[in-house]
Amino acid sequence: MTLSVQRGTPLKRGGRRPRRGGTVLATHRWILTPWLFLLPALTVIVLMVMVPFANTLGLAFTDSTLLRQGQFVGWENFQRMFDDERFTTALLNSTLYTVCVVPCVVVLPLILATLVSGAGRLSGFFRTTMYLPVVMSPVVVGLIWTNMLDKRGLVNALFSTLHMVAGPVPFLSDRWLLLFSAMFVTVWTGLGYYMVIYLAALANIDQSLYDAAAMDGAGVVRTFLNVTVPGVRSTMTLIAVLSSVAAFRVFGEIYVLTGGTGGVGGGDLTMTMLIQREGTGLQARTGYAGAISLFMFVVLGALLLVQLAMQRKQRSS
Repeated sequence: MTLSVQRGTPLKRGGRRPRRGGTVLATHRWILTPWLFLLPALTVIVLMVMVPFANTLGLAFTDSTLLRQGQFVGWENFQRMFDDERFTTALLNSTLYTVCVVPCVVVLPLILATLVSGAGRLSGFFRTTMYLPVVMSPVVVGLIWTNMLDKRGLVNALFSTLHMVAGPVPFLSDRWLLLFSAMFVTVWTGLGYYMVIYLAALANIDQSLYDAAAMDGAGVVRTFLNVTVPGVRSTMTLIAVLSSVAAFRVFGEIYVLTGGTGGVGGGDLTMTMLIQREGTGLQARTGYAGAISLFMFVVLGALLLVQLAMQRKQRSS
């Protein structure tokens, strides 16, 4: 007896053809499986990010407080915001913070990464040492520098021993000295983090480029400017974006160095500190705090769009 099988018809047990419904069910399973893995993360994002953002967006147009739901007031909170002297001070401080900190954390970590990019034991030691501030709590870092910058702290004691100043330097009481001290702490803390990012970028630069520069007689500075910097240009743009957002949203350093007061007369308030003041406590004006938060979101979004446009322009050129 001869068994004839049609071409293209796979045999299964019992000689039966596969059911069409089973194939459809398997397809649906493959489609749903990735979403099941993403469901926990999506749930957290929706509950912790999207819902609070929508709530803040709604509060920004109301006069609600902590104990009162409030009513719709339109653009009144935004008009009050631009008439508020504290908001002007906070916007100035946050902008100045970003302008001063970002160039430092873009350039200095690259120099450090270049210096410790070797494979020696000392390079590993310096990498670990520079990365230690990253794993430390911002509060601990702030307390350390608060004690060091105090009138009786280590820095003033060193200046006095070297006879560099006639009296204690008011690092924590003068408005501008305190602001620049906080900038220094931010740069010091972020050096190790951005250095590691640069180390990963430096590993992708072709070694033949350095060999060619050495054959042409290029020195250390010329090699750094003509080989290293072009090789990590996209990474520099990425770090500029990340550090800009972090600097404009600075909170911990200023809060700890000023003891939560925002400096003498609130002269060192930043945007996030102003939001924290207006949005917490029994006298909290949550609607006004929501308006400041929405303004800050728009500013950061515009900043990111500008930097991304610059990055695309660099890639196209």
